[in-house]
Amino acid sequence: MKKKLTYGCILAVLILATALWGASDYMLDYSLRPDNRGKDMNGSWRYMRETYPTLMGWTDSLEKHNGLRDTFITAPDGVRMHAFYIRSVRPARQTAIIVHGYTDNAIRMFHIGYLYHHHLGYNILLPDLRYTGLTGGDAIQMGWLDRKDVLQWIATAPALFGDSLTAVVHGISMGAATTMMVSGEETVPGFVKCYVEDCGYTSVWDQFKKELKEQFGLPAFPLLYTASQLCEVRFGWNFKEASSLRQVEKCTRPMLFIHGDRDDYVPTWMVGPLYEAKPAPKERWIVPGADHAASYQRYPEEYTRRVKAFVDRYNR
Repeated sequence: MKKKLTYGCILAVLILATALWGASDYMLDYSLRPDNRGKDMNGSWRYMRETYPTLMGWTDSLEKHNGLRDTFITAPDGVRMHAFYIRSVRPARQTAIIVHGYTDNAIRMFHIGYLYHHHLGYNILLPDLRYTGLTGGDAIQMGWLDRKDVLQWIATAPALFGDSLTAVVHGISMGAATTMMVSGEETVPGFVKCYVEDCGYTSVWDQFKKELKEQFGLPAFPLLYTASQLCEVRFGWNFKEASSLRQVEKCTRPMLFIHGDRDDYVPTWMVGPLYEAKPAPKERWIVPGADHAASYQRYPEEYTRRVKAFVDRYNR
């Protein structure tokens, strides 16, 4: 009887473990290999034309004068990575490295490119992160491994725009988390003078915990723990170490925090601990009435004015 109970318990544990591992595998695919609009280049151009029609004269002029250019580099692990770059109309030192969000791509950040290039006269560099746009890779990396890729893109900027450049890194959503993750690295070149993060999350753990609860009604334990372990096995990182919060604690260069007060995707509360963790100098703008990643769309003139005032102060 005892043996039967023991075998039954072992079988139950094995069934439970298999089910949990399968659920973890599903969660990783659901989160890191989603239906990816960032791979739809034509659809992304259509979206930008419909959402930001004022950009079209600018982009048409760039294409007419061969101002919009492609560049490719290879990551240490062999992934081929793509970015758009645009030189300033007049030779300029100031440069913006602009980082897109989850399931977006570089094209979907052209409104921020327009801000820097058209309004401020900057050079701009817009990378496609992994598994988006024309960049390879087999999964989205939620900013943590992307921080290394962005550092590699930053290192290429002098070859594109000149050795005397100064730079700001500006990201939205997952791109904002990537920007904050970059900011804590000791290897950031000295010509990067400041950062702008717009609606980034505190950590991948916090963001996935929130999504697990809202989308599936599930607590963090045990699925988030096992999915994080599986992510480490497959991709070399886990949800807890992928922390914007811990990275901004180490950042001494200026940062502007932007977050909509109606953001329920990356909840507005997240900007509080991020801002408090960041040593000075720092600035914050909580945008009234703006939901996720919509601050520029809602207030383009105010957004431009605030970013200009910030980078004029620090990116010199």
